[in-house]
Amino acid sequence: MNMQQMMIQAQKMQRELKKALDELAKQEFTVNKSGAVTITMMGDGSLKSVEIDDDAFEKENKEMIQDLIVIGVQELAEKIETAKADVNERITGSRSGFGGF
Repeated sequence: MNMQQMMIQAQKMQRELKKALDELAKQEFTVNKSGAVTITMMGDGSLKSVEIDDDAFEKENKEMIQDLIVIGVQELAEKIETAKADVNERITGSRSGFGGF
């Protein structure tokens, strides 16, 4: 493969990667913690919603609810990073995308 063909292939991969990551950014990721808290984040990492079950709204549950929110957001961030790595690997052959070359 000559240099020009390699450049064309790399540009095609970049376009495919950008398209796939743009689609991932629009995807919703949801986690439910203990049936009390449901958190939804978008694939771009933005927080879309936090829902707290009515039964969890008791004063003695406040700290537990706060902890569940933190744990849930961390779990979603990990899911999103895994999904991005999966996209990178599928398109570039490396979990870190072009940075792995």
